[in-house]
Amino acid sequence: MIKFISGRLKGIFYSVKGALYLIKTEHSIQVQLFIALLFVIAGSYFGLSNTEWLFVLLAISLVLTAESLNSAIEKVADFIHPDFNKKIGLIKDVSAGAVFFAFLFALAVVCFVYIPKLS
Repeated sequence: MIKFISGRLKGIFYSVKGALYLIKTEHSIQVQLFIALLFVIAGSYFGLSNTEWLFVLLAISLVLTAESLNSAIEKVADFIHPDFNKKIGLIKDVSAGAVFFAFLFALAVVCFVYIPKLS
């Protein structure tokens, strides 16, 4: 039981370490965190309902998760083939496309939640 708990704690430590690395080194994550902060402030200002908060936080989490995975895929691709390669480029484009899909969902959430509050 102790080994199980210590293993989970190590997993949490490495997860936090990875998240901090992303925040310190990835400009796209930094920008997205700043935008997320703006939407959280706006949500507090407009007094979002619990359901609206759920969608806003889901959208923020989805974009940050997709961007984090995109960064990891790009780093693996660069490690495997540091020079330009068409196939590696396509892999990176597809990975970035996943971030774009997450962005579209987040944009829809922003439109549904915040635009009515502006009227």
